[in-house]
Amino acid sequence: MQILYFGWVRTRVGHGKEELSPPDDVGTVADLIDWLKGQGDGYAHAFENAAAIRAAVNQEIAPHDAEIADGDEVALFPPMTGG
Repeated sequence: MQILYFGWVRTRVGHGKEELSPPDDVGTVADLIDWLKGQGDGYAHAFENAAAIRAAVNQEIAPHDAEIADGDEVALFPPMTGG
């Protein structure tokens, strides 16, 4: 699974993308965020307020209960404003 990080999420994690193989019980965006929190201090800081994180799965905006699978691209980013 390719994970992409943007905005302050990227800053806190310390990099913009990585390939990960989460455990089999990680089946939704919310599960992924919870699992990532345990991957180190930067991740814990980035995802301490999971409700503030937005996601896209395979380049489509997705809610936290969206299912994810091996081979997906998941982007995690802070809320954005448009203009």
